[in-house]
Amino acid sequence: MQALFQQINVQNPKHHLMTTYKIDPVIKTIPEKKLIGIHRSMTLSNDTTFELWRSLMPRRKEISNALNPDLISMQLFGKPLIDGSFTQETPFEKWAAIEVTDFENIPVGMDSYIVPPGLYACFAYKGAANEAQPTIQYIYQEWLPASGYKPDNRPHITVMGDKYKGNDPDSEEEFRIPIVL
Repeated sequence: MQALFQQINVQNPKHHLMTTYKIDPVIKTIPEKKLIGIHRSMTLSNDTTFELWRSLMPRRKEISNALNPDLISMQLFGKPLIDGSFTQETPFEKWAAIEVTDFENIPVGMDSYIVPPGLYACFAYKGAANEAQPTIQYIYQEWLPASGYKPDNRPHITVMGDKYKGNDPDSEEEFRIPIVL
């Protein structure tokens, strides 16, 4: 799992450790979700997340049947994330999406995806998006191995609601990690 997330450089004054990065999750059973969006295959060494969102954001109003204004970032890894199985070169599929009521109107160039229901560890993160690394490392390297849960082979989701402000320190988002007992 170490390779999945970059190491924290505590020597860099711009990259400080927040005292609240060790947050406790709420364990929830999340029902099926219908998403419409744009997706790409990428690796950590060739991360095109910015371009993915840049292609969706100007077109998001074309999704006429949005359930709410939340933005959904979703990663599909193809297998459960097990310690050491994911590297900088492991391909995965990333989505920039919106939750919808149905698939009646899928804009040209976009696709649909049904997120299956299941158990998720939901972490409410508050802080700049570009400073989330310590929290993400904590989730995968400390919390998950000690939790009694195992990662499941379902989408890993980040929900960016109305309190999401990108790199603003007051930004809020929720990391949803698929788990099983």
